[in-house]
Amino acid sequence: MKILSVSEVTKYIKDKIENDFLLANIWVKGEISNLKNHSSGHVYLTLKDRDACLKVVMFRSRAKGLLFRPENGMSVVIRGYISVYERDGSYQLYAEGMEPEGIGALYIAFEQLKQKLAARGLFDPDRKRPIPRIPKVVGIITSPTGAAVQDMLNIIRRRWPKVQIILAPVLVQGEGAPASIARAIAQMNGLHNIDVLIVGRGGGSLEELWAFNTEEVALAIANSQIPVISAVGHETDYTIADMVADLRAPTPSAAAELVVPDCREMARYLQGLEQRLVKGMANGLERARQRVKNCTDSQPLRRPYLITGNRQQTVDMLTSNLQRAGKLLLADKTALLAGLAGKLHVLSPLATMARGYSICTTSEGKVVTDAGSLAIGQTVHVLLSKGEIGCKVESKFEVAWGEK
Repeated sequence: MKILSVSEVTKYIKDKIENDFLLANIWVKGEISNLKNHSSGHVYLTLKDRDACLKVVMFRSRAKGLLFRPENGMSVVIRGYISVYERDGSYQLYAEGMEPEGIGALYIAFEQLKQKLAARGLFDPDRKRPIPRIPKVVGIITSPTGAAVQDMLNIIRRRWPKVQIILAPVLVQGEGAPASIARAIAQMNGLHNIDVLIVGRGGGSLEELWAFNTEEVALAIANSQIPVISAVGHETDYTIADMVADLRAPTPSAAAELVVPDCREMARYLQGLEQRLVKGMANGLERARQRVKNCTDSQPLRRPYLITGNRQQTVDMLTSNLQRAGKLLLADKTALLAGLAGKLHVLSPLATMARGYSICTTSEGKVVTDAGSLAIGQTVHVLLSKGEIGCKVESKFEVAWGEK
């Protein structure tokens, strides 16, 4: 009997499994557990049901093509092949494709991205910018071929011929479409003269419209400094781009009608505005004319002398009152001053001296009130009512007037 090494046994089992027609292309359904998204881009998980479990690996080249994000607890159907991982001696499913069980992968991807962007506030009404009422330059990001672009160009030019249109041709479906659309939005923002953008395409299947349900396009719209109108598919189609855009148009044709006013409607509006202005001015003039007439018909204007006569009488009366009050005030003040002058004269030292009294001062100017303060032979000055004399003390007699 031949003795086999572990490697030989493992290789033998691997060859048997890989050469099994059933296991070479197999679909397996189960619930995801132990999910791990490796930094290398590979995805590792365990697929389980009530009675068993199966290890699964999906390499990066396959994982990047997933339209949804696998999560633990999600029921999925995985397509791939069974082989043996020789290092661990374990068999596992090498996944080449994965779909949510019962619900389409596109639906799952749509809901997952919608929740993610909603959590970041990209759908909030407060961040929606107003669309210019009369733009000078309109940018259109769409496929250069097909009915949608022609419809938009024709409608815009018919409604507002003076508007300038800048067309950015892009891929609107397929693998390179999201990057193409996002790049065009960024390029349009770099021109700095565009007032509003239309981003969209004509109708198609969910898969054909999928570029407008990608995060790359959604973020490009959200980061645009120019207001964006989304115009994807038909009225029943609703994409992530519609939710992020500043305004959703149900169709490309509707976007063309929303982005510019109709010149004929504008002309009618301006004509009506002109009529309202003329009518308003006429009414205003008539009201002013009536006010002037009312004034000219009034009693004061027809007999102005009544106004001036009454006013002159009032002025005369006030003048007389003022003159009378002034005379009374002057008489009162004159009498008051006379009384004060009389009191001042009575109290004045000059009046006292006029009655025979005098003031005696020393040579230093000190008033003498006490004979005891003078010495025999001392010179003093005597101030009289009329004049001044110098005297020498020859004798003195001290008397304490009023002392008891």
